[in-house]
Amino acid sequence: MDKAREAALKIMTAVHQQGAYANVALAKELRHGQLSDMDRRFVTELVYGAVKAGGTLDWIIKKYLTRPWNKVNPLVQEILRLGTYQLRYMDKVPASAACNESVELAKKFTNLGATKFVNGVLRTMVREPEKGNFPQGKGNATLQLALSQQHPEWLVRRWIKEFGYEEAEKLCQFDNQQAPLTIRTNTLKTSPSELFLQLTSLGVEATRSQLVDEGYVLENYGSLDNLAPLQEGYCQVQDESSMLVAHVVDPQPGELVLDVCSAPGGKTTHMAALMENRGRIVACDIYDHKLQRVMENAARLGINIIDPMLKDAREIHQDFSQQADRVLVDAPCSGLGVLRRKPDSRWRKTQQLLKELPELQLEILKSGAVCVKPGGILVYSTCTIAREENQSVVEKFLKDNAEFQLEHTGSRLPVPREDAMVQLYPQRDGTDGFFIACMRRK
Repeated sequence: MDKAREAALKIMTAVHQQGAYANVALAKELRHGQLSDMDRRFVTELVYGAVKAGGTLDWIIKKYLTRPWNKVNPLVQEILRLGTYQLRYMDKVPASAACNESVELAKKFTNLGATKFVNGVLRTMVREPEKGNFPQGKGNATLQLALSQQHPEWLVRRWIKEFGYEEAEKLCQFDNQQAPLTIRTNTLKTSPSELFLQLTSLGVEATRSQLVDEGYVLENYGSLDNLAPLQEGYCQVQDESSMLVAHVVDPQPGELVLDVCSAPGGKTTHMAALMENRGRIVACDIYDHKLQRVMENAARLGINIIDPMLKDAREIHQDFSQQADRVLVDAPCSGLGVLRRKPDSRWRKTQQLLKELPELQLEILKSGAVCVKPGGILVYSTCTIAREENQSVVEKFLKDNAEFQLEHTGSRLPVPREDAMVQLYPQRDGTDGFFIACMRRK
């Protein structure tokens, strides 16, 4: 039995049958599995590729079935997905190996009937590849783009309507790129220039961020577990666009700051650094284990002004009415701006989610607003590019809360923009999609 493919099957099952996140399930398996470096790379490519291709693989497989897809045993579905991905997208894997190893997986984990079924489907796929060709022609443009770029059709249709076909295609292509590792200098312990020297002395390739002075994009960094500057608290892993948020909040030393949806703490610890570790940040979340993660990061970075608080953000007004100098509402969102970082995420999003989230987001924003002092700052941010979760939420809030006025958010960025509310788009800005709006209580 091929250990690598067996590990991939285990991870795929965890993702699709148990709701695990692909990156978490992969890391867990690689940590405990006895795999060579070559096998680890193969498993990573196969799992991330097959999870990202999700609905596209299912569409291809259905072209070769004589029975309904939902009647196929879930474990057999995973074996077929892995086999199909190897046949369709992994040029270096011989078709015979993809078929034979899939059959061996079926033999070990299913029954004789399922084994014959897997063998028949994949062998037919090799003999008749044209059956799985994507539809062509003007009337099929949306479906063709969705299948070829491995995105849900409803989402591609939405983006074509919003951006036009060419820009929607660029957005999909961006999502399919490998996301770089970006880090933020912990200015409490070092400076960006000193961190650069530290990284380069270790053979790490570090390129300065174009958006934030303290940010770096890394290459050739090896294992994060062995990256000394990270483990010793001289830097923090954080997306470039996410680093902009703390600068918009602009917290000052000695202030009381609320971060009402804090975990995992990248923005929280960034604000603490900007405050020179002086003052108080109340970091809220509804999950205790996530707050523990925030505090672990804070300890590693040498920060001691963060107070964790197990609290539903919709109820934060009960504790801090008009007490905070600044409040950050980094609201739970659809995450449509960060799909390249989470290969399984695109297939878990639904149109219904985009209808439900704005109500929750507005509720949290209103609760956070109650906590802001007169003259204080309220910042709303998300990692999505959906207008109904971003501009529409802020516009509705301002309409219902005349005591707040919109600040010119773009002018508060390290590299100023003209936007009154800042919306970063992956296909335009070359970074994760992100939204930030800053408001002040009169």
